[in-house]
Amino acid sequence: MPIETFPYNACDEKPFKSNPAIQFFGNRLFNDQTPIEFLLEFLLIVASRKIIDDKEEFSTSLPSYEMLISWHNSVLKYSPKARINLKLFSFLGSSRLDSRHATHRQHHQELLNMLASKIDISGPGSKSDVIRTLENLFLGFQGAGGGRTWCAQSFLPVTPGLLSGETIWKESKAKKDNVHNWEQSFSCFDMKQHVFLARGGEVLYLQICNALRQPSSTIQSWVKESGVALDVNEQNPEWLHAELDRELKRLMTRCPATVTQIAEFIDSGLECETSYKTDYEKDDLPRYVKAGWCPAESWQEGYLFAVDVLRLCKANLDVIDRIYLLESACSMQVLRSLAMQSTRYSSSEHQVSWPGYRLAVSAPDEKNTAIKRISHQTAKMLEKQIFQAIRGHGVDLPKGEKEPETSLKGADRRYAGKLFVGLAKRIGFIVPRRGGGARFVLNEQLLRLMVVTTVPGGGRVTFDTFKKRLESRHGLVFDSDGFSRANEWVEGCGVYLPSDTDAWLQGMLEAAGLLIHLSDSCALVENPTGNSN
Repeated sequence: MPIETFPYNACDEKPFKSNPAIQFFGNRLFNDQTPIEFLLEFLLIVASRKIIDDKEEFSTSLPSYEMLISWHNSVLKYSPKARINLKLFSFLGSSRLDSRHATHRQHHQELLNMLASKIDISGPGSKSDVIRTLENLFLGFQGAGGGRTWCAQSFLPVTPGLLSGETIWKESKAKKDNVHNWEQSFSCFDMKQHVFLARGGEVLYLQICNALRQPSSTIQSWVKESGVALDVNEQNPEWLHAELDRELKRLMTRCPATVTQIAEFIDSGLECETSYKTDYEKDDLPRYVKAGWCPAESWQEGYLFAVDVLRLCKANLDVIDRIYLLESACSMQVLRSLAMQSTRYSSSEHQVSWPGYRLAVSAPDEKNTAIKRISHQTAKMLEKQIFQAIRGHGVDLPKGEKEPETSLKGADRRYAGKLFVGLAKRIGFIVPRRGGGARFVLNEQLLRLMVVTTVPGGGRVTFDTFKKRLESRHGLVFDSDGFSRANEWVEGCGVYLPSDTDAWLQGMLEAAGLLIHLSDSCALVENPTGNSN
């Protein structure tokens, strides 16, 4: 079965032809992209000016519903800001000494001088104190890349003024060209490589766009068959689109506007042409970046992700708390995408009901050997399923005697099975970080994410309902019956375990203040975040 891509047919593009995992999962999910960078890139597209097929330009978070419905075989492009001056001001002092080119230090001092000239002091303190405070303020928003060159670092995406595209400093080119002033250095900043912002956020954004294009009847039929238990309104893609578009816009305004105003002043308001040179093409038009593609059939997990993001945006949470939960949601969506897409093409004989795989989640301090073994086996089974999926079922491999196996090994290591395991370990979904016996667990952050995205804000559901929703949306199982289904998926037969297999989950929920005991046999999982509207 050939892989159909959205938003356009990508079968003739080099990444599609050369990498079976990119064909399979989209361009691209890559293990060098960190959890915060998945979110950062996703929100960068949300906040940037966008254009479809070089014709329909828009600045809203999502394309209009009419644009989505009529979207056919057209490329999405977006225009990210560079924020070179702001990054230089914020990160140069904390970057590696060997990464500070002479022109960077020179322009940094010029920025400080220009900023000092704009500051008026009417009370105690000095201009240098104000500048130092501002440097510490923006350094406190550092999100990713602390060990990199200053321009390759990123801010936490708490406000539009801190969102920026990836910029790579080409040291060898600077030496070759004998660069000795700031203006000459412009040609040594590369904004097209996608080294750290590796397009994973683009895939997540396109998954949502693709999902919201589906007919209401298709969504409602799938919800009924799969048991994912969405609200009536959430089953209407037009309603979901309108709400999500509005909430994503609000998300970028929850941080005080002063932060954005100061950031934009430092970046482009100090009588400097740097922003103009890097954010615009020579003909004064915005610099657009071509987004990638995702599998067209991934709309189901895309729809679940859209609902997750909407619920997180609506929850009454602190600004930073919401960002970290959204970061975890993006990572879990990457894992769900890998699992779901491989399940569609897996040759496994032991398939179970939607979502077609089961991940047995054990207690972080689990002592029962049988439970740890089944959890470990489901981790290995999913990695094997991804391994098998990219080796057939319509995936076109490069031609040649040695190329196919080399390509497949590279795909396994950086874009497929090892990506799943590596990312899951980064967010604490798989332990241990090193060594054998990898198994699934939940930490406090992931547990809170599951509650906020599956229990209505300010509402309650029974503990059994909570577990059913996690199984239908993420394939997670916790109790003896769930472990039996997981073992059936792995080995084709059930297994019998003690009835208190999920007692640890109740304990974690109770310790976090998310569980209410009504009796010995009935407990309610509560989402205390309420609704911010």
